[in-house]
Amino acid sequence: MAFSLTRRTLFGTGAAGALAAPALLTGFASAQDATEPHGMTNGTTFKTLKLGTAKITVISDGTRMMGKPHEIYGLNQPADAVSKLLTDNFLPADGFVNGFSPAVVDTGTDVVLFDTGFGEAGREMGTGRLVDGLKAAGYTPDQVSVVVITHMHGDHIGGLMTGGKPTFSNARYITGQVEYDFWKDEARVGTPAENGHKTVLEKVVPLAEKTTFIGDGADVVPGITALAAFGHSPGHMVFRLDSDNKALMLTADTANHYVLSLQRPDWEVRFDMDKAQAIAARRRVFDMIATDRLPFIGYHMPFPAVGFVERNDLGYRFVPATYQFDI
Repeated sequence: MAFSLTRRTLFGTGAAGALAAPALLTGFASAQDATEPHGMTNGTTFKTLKLGTAKITVISDGTRMMGKPHEIYGLNQPADAVSKLLTDNFLPADGFVNGFSPAVVDTGTDVVLFDTGFGEAGREMGTGRLVDGLKAAGYTPDQVSVVVITHMHGDHIGGLMTGGKPTFSNARYITGQVEYDFWKDEARVGTPAENGHKTVLEKVVPLAEKTTFIGDGADVVPGITALAAFGHSPGHMVFRLDSDNKALMLTADTANHYVLSLQRPDWEVRFDMDKAQAIAARRRVFDMIATDRLPFIGYHMPFPAVGFVERNDLGYRFVPATYQFDI
């Protein structure tokens, strides 16, 4: 029987056909949506790529639906400007998906984990999947030799401890001195940072004896260098990986959204604690990445969180990686 593809058959007939496309584009409310990992195919929770002699594995800790983008991004802009930028980029204006992507760098000598996701506290909301992702990628927690904490927000340190014990039993830890000093300080009590202070006391302080506290320019292991990118948090750090004449940046939360933070890097973000400093860091880090044509892994970029940027009129355009690392 001949098949005729017409506008009528493509979009369906009657009420069901008329409603299908709008429901697909705007629906954010189903129970399944609250727990399933968006943006991944066939249950994929990790992506492995090669950079020189290093093996890099990006792992999804899960995703979370969030509403009202204009209350998080572009705080110094009219809400209509935020909505327009989203719709211009084929994204809904009333909600977005936030992903969380720790990364493992296997140098052959060390297995270095960057950030730990939400941990056990996130599992009811569909996050806290790091350990499962590690196992799927062929690693066990006790194989991790170094844990690097880029900064001490809860979605980066939540997985450090499980059941009151270190999740990565054989690891040593590396984090910024400025970041640790800020969050540990009892001066945070009674301020908006008090909950973060309590989380650091629970998750980070018990590991202090195994932790090396570093500053700008410090080496993590041979080939991995820390760079200060303060602003998102008081001691937020990014990291450069060099292997066999190839380089990659791990930008942590320098940019929190691939459109709203990169195309408009000067827009203020609610999550950035010092907004002016965060904007300056965003410009500095992504100017370098664009100039040197470096790939980067951004903790909140669309999974698998790997890509490039090129400059545009006001900021940068995110270019997702495809097969660059496979050939």
